[in-house]
Amino acid sequence: MSQQSRTRPSGSATALSEAYDTALLDLDGVVYAGGAAIAYAVESLATARDAGMRLAYVTNNALRPPDTVAAHLTELGVPAEPDDVITSAQAVSRLIADQLPAGSKVLVIGGDGLRVALRERGLEPVDSADDGPAAVVQGYGGPDLPWARFAEACYAINRGVPWFASNTDLTIPGARGIMPGNGAAVEVVRIGTGAEPQVAGKPLPPMHRETILRTGARKALVVGDRLDTDIEGAFNGGVDSLLVLTGVTDGARLLAAEPRHRPTYVDADLRGMLTGQPEVVERDGGFGCGGWTASAGAGALTLDGDGTALDGLRALCAAAWTDAGEGACALDAGKALARLGL
Repeated sequence: MSQQSRTRPSGSATALSEAYDTALLDLDGVVYAGGAAIAYAVESLATARDAGMRLAYVTNNALRPPDTVAAHLTELGVPAEPDDVITSAQAVSRLIADQLPAGSKVLVIGGDGLRVALRERGLEPVDSADDGPAAVVQGYGGPDLPWARFAEACYAINRGVPWFASNTDLTIPGARGIMPGNGAAVEVVRIGTGAEPQVAGKPLPPMHRETILRTGARKALVVGDRLDTDIEGAFNGGVDSLLVLTGVTDGARLLAAEPRHRPTYVDADLRGMLTGQPEVVERDGGFGCGGWTASAGAGALTLDGDGTALDGLRALCAAAWTDAGEGACALDAGKALARLGL
């Protein structure tokens, strides 16, 4: 089934770790949250790696450089090298370097991840709009980024300096819940300037290009928790995706997904990489998966039968996405999701 015509999750007769040569894994909300490993992540990744799957960690979070991220993963029990980590800081730095001469000064609104990536591309990070920057780059700088940094960005951009953003994720998962992400900070600068940044991160092509250049993946599987970055990025890159329900996406958001946000596969967590995926089939005027049958009509999605919550959700996806066609499903799914405890 093509990405453009997806109306139901796909099945797989073999484990995904065997069907794909490389997993392009998001980090926040997939491997860890607030710095702590998500349940089953460490064991699942070890099993996938032992089966011969290449693991690459692809994050829109530009705060930390790859060596720091790799060290953190290793501490969690997921052995990783800096070359296994691809960040939006690297993608945006390549985007800037393609447009500016080597040695150009770039005003950094963010953390060390941006500075390291800029230097890798032969660019010079600076801290003030008065340092003569040829560009401004903005990335997630952590919850304690001073307000004065946004002012520096506005001063430079209002003088005509081009503006780049690592990503525009409005939120980011944290140890205590969902926090504002770099996209929220980008909105502050947009309000102060009226300008629009060039954006590199997921779901846009610069990030996919950076990932493929650095991994050499031939048959990649994107694994993520966000529809508007991970899954849309896979859609834009023409590769398959696995949505895990350990981050920001819940059942209601998934059922309402428009075509570019519909994942190839859906599972609870990273254990879904280690198994096949059940088929969703047409059944009794609706769609069946396992012991469940879902259908759309009379303003609502209905669910009959019994079985695992995931199979029920997969069946509901087929009913919702088929009814919505090229749009977003607006049918009431509350009762059906409540039956599944979602």
